[in-house]
Amino acid sequence: MSVTIKSAKFDPYNMWLQLSDGRTLGVPLSYFPALAGATAEQLATFELSPRGIHWDGLNEDLSLEGFLVTQKLQPVRKP
Repeated sequence: MSVTIKSAKFDPYNMWLQLSDGRTLGVPLSYFPALAGATAEQLATFELSPRGIHWDGLNEDLSLEGFLVTQKLQPVRKP
């Protein structure tokens, strides 16, 4: 996979991933219980890797491949 996550931002409802190919993915935090229950500070403490995003303090790892192939993603609510 040549596409990578360049940055991640959060609003109260969604995680926004900026990809290296110019796309932006919006993913509802409610899909991930560990993220949905996290504070803004906990959400902001993540590490990006070529294959995904990791929160050590939340013990949560999400793969970019999973975001790109899932059929579950639906339009997200804008803040």
